[in-house]
Amino acid sequence: MAANLLAQGFALTVHNRHRDRELPLAVAGATRAATPAAAARGAAVLALCLSDDAAVAAVLLGEGGDGDGAAVAGLAPGALVVDFSTIAPQTSRAMAAALAERGVAYLDEPVTGGTEGARAGTLSVLVGGAAADLERARPLLEAVGRTITAIGPVGAGQAAKAVNQVLVAGSYAAVAEALALGQRLGLPMEEVRQALLGGAAGSWALEHRGGAMLRGEFPLGFRLRLHRKDLAIALEAAAAGGLGLPVAELVAAMEDDLIAAGHGDEDVSALARWFNAGSR
Repeated sequence: MAANLLAQGFALTVHNRHRDRELPLAVAGATRAATPAAAARGAAVLALCLSDDAAVAAVLLGEGGDGDGAAVAGLAPGALVVDFSTIAPQTSRAMAAALAERGVAYLDEPVTGGTEGARAGTLSVLVGGAAADLERARPLLEAVGRTITAIGPVGAGQAAKAVNQVLVAGSYAAVAEALALGQRLGLPMEEVRQALLGGAAGSWALEHRGGAMLRGEFPLGFRLRLHRKDLAIALEAAAAGGLGLPVAELVAAMEDDLIAAGHGDEDVSALARWFNAGSR
């Protein structure tokens, strides 16, 4: 996503908690910053993409909200924070409230489309926040995404991403289960997979991850443990609304098994391992 911003001509300052990950962007023309505060200093728009709620709070506000070295120390009134992370809606609302006290606007903008979409700049961006702030951010969003959808107020983008992650859970698990059945039946499964892509069973997961599942290869992608974190957000939201999500609950239990077996840092498509008794 950052590389696409550079390619579109944006002046970009970058900071990563794993500093070596800044190096390819620096070679491409980005300026490196030693801290989140330094990255935010002078920025009209600050974009985040972090792993979880705790990381967002620490990078934006600092430990205990003290701001020491955190982005908030460098943000000036009138700046805009665009948060591409997937976190709980209530965390997004808390970040927005804390920043508003300092005159800084906030949009929650989780994305979907996989690493393929991130590289190609074709992600789908789910936006929660004020319409005027979305228009300010639109040029940046159009550099990373093909579909930009205003969902509602702050937190609504995260709620929509929870819906997405439930769909991902069901579709990946269904593909893994179906491919396991075909293998058990002795079918030529790559040929079967190609044949099914054009029919009613075709899906993003079957097209983009089915081949790797058949080969037993699970490079990132999106980490299984992070998807499990996202399912926890969805399950909590459903419980608060009095709704059961039996498919999501089953996939969460499968992912718990795989994480316990040491597969949490593999792609979500490692759900295919669950059908191998030796991996459970």
